[in-house]
Amino acid sequence: MVTAPPLPSGLVAFVKRDCETCQLVDPILGQIAKDEPLTVYTQDDLSFPGSLTALDDLSLEMSWHHKIETVPTLIRVGANGLEQERIVGWSRDQWQAFSGNPELGITLPGFRPGCGSLSVDPSRSDELNARMGGSGLATRRVEFAELEDDFEAMFDRGWSDGLPLVPPTEARVMRMLDGTTREPNDVVANVAPDLIDVTVEKIAVNAVMAGCKPEYMPVVIAAIEAICTDEFNIHGLLATTMSVGPVFVVNGPIRKQLGMNSGINVFGQGNRANLTIGRAVQLVIRNVGGGRPGGVDRAAQGSPTKIGLAFPEDEEGTPWISLAEERGMEPGQNAITALCVEGPRLIVDQLSRSAESLTNLIAECLLTTHSPRMVVGIDALLVLSPEHMARYIDAGWDRARFRSELEDRLMVNADDIIRGTGGIEEGLPADFAGMQLPKFRPNGLHIAHAGGPAGLFSSVFAGWVSGPTGSVPVTRPILP
Repeated sequence: MVTAPPLPSGLVAFVKRDCETCQLVDPILGQIAKDEPLTVYTQDDLSFPGSLTALDDLSLEMSWHHKIETVPTLIRVGANGLEQERIVGWSRDQWQAFSGNPELGITLPGFRPGCGSLSVDPSRSDELNARMGGSGLATRRVEFAELEDDFEAMFDRGWSDGLPLVPPTEARVMRMLDGTTREPNDVVANVAPDLIDVTVEKIAVNAVMAGCKPEYMPVVIAAIEAICTDEFNIHGLLATTMSVGPVFVVNGPIRKQLGMNSGINVFGQGNRANLTIGRAVQLVIRNVGGGRPGGVDRAAQGSPTKIGLAFPEDEEGTPWISLAEERGMEPGQNAITALCVEGPRLIVDQLSRSAESLTNLIAECLLTTHSPRMVVGIDALLVLSPEHMARYIDAGWDRARFRSELEDRLMVNADDIIRGTGGIEEGLPADFAGMQLPKFRPNGLHIAHAGGPAGLFSSVFAGWVSGPTGSVPVTRPILP
């Protein structure tokens, strides 16, 4: 941290030309200077004020160190260099008492508020905090050559997922850290595959690069906590040749607070929070954990979910309990659920007007996820659209009824999918003949509600191998 320059004894004033109140008190400052020592610092124009010569504070160093939030500010400093009292803005009574001159500013209005100090201007405060305060950041600094382009240099160093990154300057990282109450050096998780401890600060660096806002930090941290567990198994997800990646479903009031999109184009482009939260998580896995394509990441074809996808559930559009509540969270609690899935696939039914008919169609579609011959060992995320959800609301079905009806229709006759049946070599071993098997493992079908108000389309995200040898969805509370 830069040492605070001392203020001279006597009266000290901070002003800027771009302030009507400062212009109002310009002649007053000249009067005060005739009676006692007065030092004036100007923030934006060395020729202002005109009534006396001011000292240069264009760097805002003095204003920052002495916590000037409003100009004009008048400070009395003792002989020991310590501040005794200050006045903010113009108050005739206070300035008269301060100066001991009962006639001071007698023709001026009794009160005028000041203007914001340039040292707290949002466009400059972050850079000042980093420059003057010392960032205290522990992350290694990387210096780019003068002729290097910042964006190209980040690509060249392998930090990017293939899209441009925001340069993580100290000022930007410090601003990102303001989005959480966690300390920068707090260890959040141990990140596979390199098994590196990731701190809040390291997450902030990658959140900056991903394009997050500071208020997204609690969600990003909760997402990292969720995937860096034995249950979720991010290492296995990376190493598999299947085309799966983490997708995050957000529940609770924080959805609205962050402006997340649960409606039209919910899985697509256009919403900053939806896209950058998931991207920040993936950059942490890449840049901290070392999970890069061609290395540990061995996906044969990959998936857009490997770039990053988070979306909120449309809780207001359905009377059903939310995904997070079904998974044990309290109503109204901010929570995030991480699921290991491939990209979304449409379920189209534009004619069904009864809950029974629509459920039959959805079951037919779900039976084909990954392969009609793959059963028991996988999960899936079903996202019902508002128009499809309306069928169940009209029929009076709740989530439990829908799940029960759907699971009944997702039982598979093993004889139909034994290896060799239908001239297809893929399938179950002959030992399973005669059995009735569920398409998904118990509680392996996860249900959410989101999408635009028009369109008779829902979606299914097929999962990866579930259970101890694969991945299990993980739900975590989102904390400040």
